[in-house]
Amino acid sequence: MKKRVSFFTFGCRLNQAETSTIENSFRDRGYHVVDIDSPSDICVVNTCTVTKNGDADTKKMVKKIARRHPDSKIALLGCQAQAQGETLLSLPNVNWVIGNAHKMDLLEFIDQSNEKPSPIVNVDPIPKNDFTISTIGYDHSHTRANLKIQDGCDFYCLFCVIPYVRGSARSRQFDDLIREAKNFVAADFKEIVLTGVNIGCYSNEGKTFLDIINTMENIDGLSRLRISSIEPTTIPKDIISKMNPNSILCRHLHIPLQSGCNTLLFKMNRKYTVNDYQNFLLEAYNNITDVCLGTDVIVGYPGENNSLFDETFDFLNSLPFAYFHVFSYSERELAKSKKLPNQVSVPNIQKRSSILRKLSLHKKHEFYSKLIDNVEPVLFEQLKNGYWQGLTDHYARVKVKSDLDLSNRLIPVKLETVDDDMITGEVV
Repeated sequence: MKKRVSFFTFGCRLNQAETSTIENSFRDRGYHVVDIDSPSDICVVNTCTVTKNGDADTKKMVKKIARRHPDSKIALLGCQAQAQGETLLSLPNVNWVIGNAHKMDLLEFIDQSNEKPSPIVNVDPIPKNDFTISTIGYDHSHTRANLKIQDGCDFYCLFCVIPYVRGSARSRQFDDLIREAKNFVAADFKEIVLTGVNIGCYSNEGKTFLDIINTMENIDGLSRLRISSIEPTTIPKDIISKMNPNSILCRHLHIPLQSGCNTLLFKMNRKYTVNDYQNFLLEAYNNITDVCLGTDVIVGYPGENNSLFDETFDFLNSLPFAYFHVFSYSERELAKSKKLPNQVSVPNIQKRSSILRKLSLHKKHEFYSKLIDNVEPVLFEQLKNGYWQGLTDHYARVKVKSDLDLSNRLIPVKLETVDDDMITGEVV
């Protein structure tokens, strides 16, 4: 009988890409992959430690799995594993704690346990060299494929633990990532999302981030290429001229801001001013038809008083964003901001976060309203609550009524009305 394995992923799109790769390595070994809610011999949890909530969520998930499936052995991988190591063995049913250096080698550690049954912890330092990935990260539960092109970061923003748990910036070998992209297209994935920690810093044997885009634009059969989150100081200016309704490059830029005031940007060790950020954002907005502009913002960074928060609110309000991801500041053991004075109270953080989330919803509604009466290709993902749901290239979520199976189909839709956080349309 095949051994059963289940997977659960916390955190970022990069984690999702890595889980898909690890999952397929288990399939290749003959394991039967089951849903996380089903009994399994091994349950793999890819962890996140960006916030305290991420740490807490992992512990809740482990206890839930152990309670429901007491015979399951649990492997904790990734960022929280790298940061906390052996302490995670105190959680029920945890047999493996594997950090980012060797998370892709999980099967080897399982083989070691078969020979000598005992818990294994590996949080080795993360090598700095560029890398390859031998297994294809197919994830047929989604219609969009995540392509890992880069890992690690050298920026050391004071609030961030990523350089400590993912190591120095390093890039995937160019030919290797193009090989996986072509395999995704051959497997009928119509959209590929470029992902990593700091993807704009990609550099391998003279190839840059722009070279990836230029090469992938010429892959036969690829309908869409999407850029995931990209740091403002790393975006090639040529991207603006490439984003247009006739290109496969999606009209969508998610550019982390973190704060809308120079005082806090300086304290965070960010590498730009609000004017730098604004100038690029407006250039993109003025030159890319219907571009979707998103950002990340941190609320409650140490020293953020009412006046500095108001600066951030006014900055976000003044610019043509389509949405923001709002993060409540979370003190992290490894981050240098832990030592800063003037920590902001939890009630103030919650109040300010609520204000920005409401502004984000207003911005999204404004952006969606501008798209009404357009006919846009939509890549459909799933049937939910009686509607087929999917995304336009500029990241607008659309729902339509149809008796046909629209899954993984790219179909023109007339956008008709804004319905909360979606657009209702009709297939043309």
